[in-house]
Amino acid sequence: MRLAQYIALTGHCSRRAATRLIRDGRVTIAGRIANHIDQINLSLTTPELQPCAALNIMVDGLPLGPIETKQYWMLHKKVGTDCRLLAHDPTSLIHLLPKQPRLYPVGRLDKDSRGLLLLTNDGALTQSLMHPDFHHRKYYQVQVARAFDDTFLQQMAAGVSYKDVTTLPCKITRLSTDRFEIVLTQGLNRQIRRMSQALGFKVIDLKRIAIESLQLGNLTEGEMRPLTDSELSTLKSCLVSSI
Repeated sequence: MRLAQYIALTGHCSRRAATRLIRDGRVTIAGRIANHIDQINLSLTTPELQPCAALNIMVDGLPLGPIETKQYWMLHKKVGTDCRLLAHDPTSLIHLLPKQPRLYPVGRLDKDSRGLLLLTNDGALTQSLMHPDFHHRKYYQVQVARAFDDTFLQQMAAGVSYKDVTTLPCKITRLSTDRFEIVLTQGLNRQIRRMSQALGFKVIDLKRIAIESLQLGNLTEGEMRPLTDSELSTLKSCLVSSI
């Protein structure tokens, strides 16, 4: 495992930030300045003696902590919360998260949207959910500013062209005269809003209700909770079966 990846797994900082620490000479291994090609062999250690202790890994002269236990939480994101982890922004998600363990959102919901946000420090799970080749399903309930006809639903389902992209076909179901549920397997920026806008409709409410098997349920807006063992097991099974 690359050193930057290991540092990120301890929760000290993100992998990108760890790369900068190494670049700036702030990380040492057994008294020498570390470099980007240093590898950490986890198989040579035991749970009682983590690599940071066995190899004497230090950051800014202080011992690096052990690898964090994997954590999996869901948050019902409110409208107005920015998913970017920016400490200087009072609306940033970072102010809602615990200091330890360091949790990261799996994907984003734009600031004007609400609903299910998965938070974890499991990089492998994040990669599996985010990789575009796996086409994982995400479910949304959407309200637009005026009533729509069946042609709108058919066009949305077939794929919509805007700017330089054409979206993949998707499943869409009418909920009322101005509300629908849509299942996406893409993760394009503001995709539903831009699809709707291209067809002449403005989205006024967008709520993510599920990611694969994981359901938002009745979690209150702004609240977060850990996933149950059953939820996590089922989600991981869905991810394996779709690869």
